[in-house]
Amino acid sequence: MKKLSVDHLLGIKYLNEDDIHLIFETADHFKEVINRPIKKVPSLRDITIANLFFENSTRTKLSFELAEKRLSADVINFSASQSSVSKGETLIDTVNNILAMKVDVVVMRHPNPGAALFLSQNVDACIINAGDGTHEHPSQALLDAYSIKEKLGDLKGKRIAIVGDILHSRVALSNIFALKMLGAEVKLCGPKSLIPRHIQSLGVSVSTDLMETLKWCDAVNMLRVQNERMDLNYFPTTREYAQLYGLNLKKLERIKKEIVILHPGPINRGVEITSDVADSKNAIILDQVENGVAIRMAVIYLLVAKLNIPQV
Repeated sequence: MKKLSVDHLLGIKYLNEDDIHLIFETADHFKEVINRPIKKVPSLRDITIANLFFENSTRTKLSFELAEKRLSADVINFSASQSSVSKGETLIDTVNNILAMKVDVVVMRHPNPGAALFLSQNVDACIINAGDGTHEHPSQALLDAYSIKEKLGDLKGKRIAIVGDILHSRVALSNIFALKMLGAEVKLCGPKSLIPRHIQSLGVSVSTDLMETLKWCDAVNMLRVQNERMDLNYFPTTREYAQLYGLNLKKLERIKKEIVILHPGPINRGVEITSDVADSKNAIILDQVENGVAIRMAVIYLLVAKLNIPQV
């Protein structure tokens, strides 16, 4: 059996192209499984997985939990707001207490960049990063790239645009790493205030013109404005942002070609994307949700295979 080159999923930048192709191949198998009448496989029935979410999450948390249960793992859900973290307990103490209950894998979302890497260096368990601050969100980038590949085939030479709040987006950074690794051309688009300095050093181009970007691309990933991460105003009004950088049917008709539309969610309808676009045939937003479960099943399965637990 082929194996991943890593023992944890901390970020796309730690993977190589073979790892991504292996995850995609494994996800193909699991996608077929989750579309059967009986959607479970007994692959991880002796494995215990803890989901530690120190930030609010709906899609990612549910997706990981469903992926774990589809693989027959035992699942522990941990919410920081209802735990001893609120009393001042450290991250390492919290996780070590959970590991003392014989947990094999920790899926963690944390507001601080680098939290997953820090944890992997200090505790004895497989760590999966479900988003660390504004740093990376590797499983989202994998499911985005997998969803685009389903629609467009091989990504080599394909033109992918990422539009919106690049500055505060962990999805954007992980997507850049994954898409570039798979040979795609990437263009970022948004107001100058929401484009990080020196981002071109990652091998991407930058535009502040949405129409020019839409005419250029084969697929576009529309990011929401992350108001919860903003400590000041990056643009005058939400209405003005929507006029300049929001995607609506009028703009799509003006480019006179078909493009694939993605959104990592949650959607601010009427801001970065209108309802008629989000619900159109070109949008693969619900495909992303379905593929998210298959991709996360693949990641968990492949990482557990490296734990050398005899019962698996």
